[in-house]
Amino acid sequence: MANTYTQIHLHLIFAVKFRTGIIQNKWKDELYKYITGIIHSNNHKLLIINGMPDHIHILVGVRPNQSVSELLQDIKGSSSKWINEKGFVKGKFEWQEGYGAFSYGKSQIKEVIKYIENQEIHHQKRNFREEYLAFLDAFEIEYDEKYIFKELLDP
Repeated sequence: MANTYTQIHLHLIFAVKFRTGIIQNKWKDELYKYITGIIHSNNHKLLIINGMPDHIHILVGVRPNQSVSELLQDIKGSSSKWINEKGFVKGKFEWQEGYGAFSYGKSQIKEVIKYIENQEIHHQKRNFREEYLAFLDAFEIEYDEKYIFKELLDP
């Protein structure tokens, strides 16, 4: 789009279905590279990707030519298909329905990158649910508990 200039940075968070910790170290880098390819093929700029066995964080510079929901649908749909085709997990791999998308200004990017880089450290102190609820609270997003990422034992 001629004469269109944007600077949109989004921190995307999504979880494995029922938050089971099945993303294994031996193939997570391949997964991250695959997701990076999806982001680049949609003309967005990946700044960092990292996560834990049960969820992923992505910081991306988003172009306005695609909605956030379309990008996440592509990332989650294509990567789950890829994981299943590779046979990385027993049974069928699925991402949990929904995602978090949080916007940041340029002055905050270094801090967000550091946060995503240090996922293992953060999760020594709090689990994913606590982390996710903290994001919703910090961004003053109203939510209904019944729609928060479900655990395997949740009703």
